Amino acid sequence: MKIKPGFSLRKICGVNILIAEGKENIDFTSVINMNESSAYLWNHLQGIDFTTDDMARLLTEEYEVDDATAHKDSQTLAQQWIDAGICEP
Repeated sequence: MKIKPGFSLRKICGVNILIAEGKENIDFTSVINMNESSAYLWNHLQGIDFTTDDMARLLTEEYEVDDATAHKDSQTLAQQWIDAGICEP
């Protein structure tokens, strides 16, 4: 997988918000906000090819979470990013 270019993560009033940059990414029908752990992953995965295993590894290194939960959460988040059009499979 790879995060699509043209998006920036900004912290606005304490909330992590994904901002589209460039005409091809502008879609005002939805706002994408991220919790702390998804923002952590976003920041560490930009510009590289990655798998859900990579995501799970990052989660277990940063947070007190077991492997099974990290893998399940990574698969769910990756699919959400793909569905939102901000990540390519």
